[in-house]
Amino acid sequence: MMKMMTQLWSTMAGLMFFTVTFRQCNPKEFLGEIQTYLNKLLVYLNPYIEITFHEHQENSWYERSKAYAYIQRYLSTHSSKSIKKFKANVGKDCESVVLSIDDYQEVTDEFNGVKVWWTSGKTTLHSNNDDLEKRYYKLTCKRRHRDFVTKVYMQHVLDEGKAIRVRTRQRKLYTNNKSENWYGYQRTMWSHVVFEHPSTFDTLAMDPKKKKEILNDLITFSRSKDYYKKEGKSWKRGYLINGPPGTGKSSMIAAMANFLEYDIYNLELAFVKDNTELRKLLINTSSKSIIVIEDIDCLFDLMGQRKEKKEGSKEEEKDPIATKAKAEKDRDKKGSEGTLSGLLNFIDELWSTCGSERLIVLTTNYVENLGLSLTRKGRMDMHIEMSYCCYETFKVLAKNYLNVESHELFATIGRLLEESNITPADVAENLMPKSDEDNVETCLNKLIKSLEDAKGEAKLET
Repeated sequence: MMKMMTQLWSTMAGLMFFTVTFRQCNPKEFLGEIQTYLNKLLVYLNPYIEITFHEHQENSWYERSKAYAYIQRYLSTHSSKSIKKFKANVGKDCESVVLSIDDYQEVTDEFNGVKVWWTSGKTTLHSNNDDLEKRYYKLTCKRRHRDFVTKVYMQHVLDEGKAIRVRTRQRKLYTNNKSENWYGYQRTMWSHVVFEHPSTFDTLAMDPKKKKEILNDLITFSRSKDYYKKEGKSWKRGYLINGPPGTGKSSMIAAMANFLEYDIYNLELAFVKDNTELRKLLINTSSKSIIVIEDIDCLFDLMGQRKEKKEGSKEEEKDPIATKAKAEKDRDKKGSEGTLSGLLNFIDELWSTCGSERLIVLTTNYVENLGLSLTRKGRMDMHIEMSYCCYETFKVLAKNYLNVESHELFATIGRLLEESNITPADVAENLMPKSDEDNVETCLNKLIKSLEDAKGEAKLET
């Protein structure tokens, strides 16, 4: 034993001496070339190959990879029982829990007799005092199965993952965050909650003829993928919804989202500084979504396109405080002009091709104050006017809130609706029972009184 140990130490000492001497006698460039060839030899001799799927597109922090999302769904249903760490999300309608493997876990999968291994991981980058996490899935397979894995197996994974995602998809309502809260990582651009608005076209208080026209337009759009591709146009459509407050603009958007099963991205332009931020936000929206910009006329207000009364005097303008306020207003105006140009570019120019099957919905209380550059066809393809309550709209609300389709007081209400302006929201407030003592007749009489009061106020104003 002592003799063997002596020989071993002698051999190790000889190798160390040879290594040190070799390094001293050869330049670093030569050693680097040897290392490169050794690495190539190891790769050549390695019987396995690895394919990495990153969470985000290459060279992009804000565009999420669809392949990564589909793989995540696929592995959530093919996880090995040996996995001990999972991530959990509540599934569609809160009826199930969707599991996905946690970081640094391994899943073994077999398809048509070919075995592969999936590993989840992440890398952390340090930038501007922030930790940026880049997640990925790594696929390992034998070299001889490369063509089968890349052409057959991966297509199977993506197709099944996409189908699982559709089945378990839970629709969301998003709103954008201020750019200073992004911290360079795309998940903080948008915050979301589960979208559970109950509005549908059946419950929407609107003239049935207009409602049917909108429904037919949505159905045609949802079935027109091939048509848009044939015409060389991006698969999107613009809707401009205008009307006084309380006429149901938000309910219309919710009904559209529920009908098409789309997500909603409520874009707050006040939080957007310039076109670059706007493009990052819009690119980070998903397909099958509605991008909503409410009260678009306020943006035109900020840009000075609506007539405003001049306030203050020349002396006040010379005041330092007034001067500072004016400078801040001019800066906001300049930023708004840039944001508007970026919005128009996204609606119908090159950036509109980033994504598909989207609706862009703008709402306004003052459609007459919007410029033709925004309202023309091709940008806002369909204009929807949400007006004051008419008799047909009232009957829908009576059915919704009181479950009645006819009553002897309907005739009186119909006559008063023609003589006064009242919003569907005000009508609904009167029809909604407030206590157990309220019945159909009580609620209808409350509505009649409100209509008579509105009629009297209208006469006083004239």
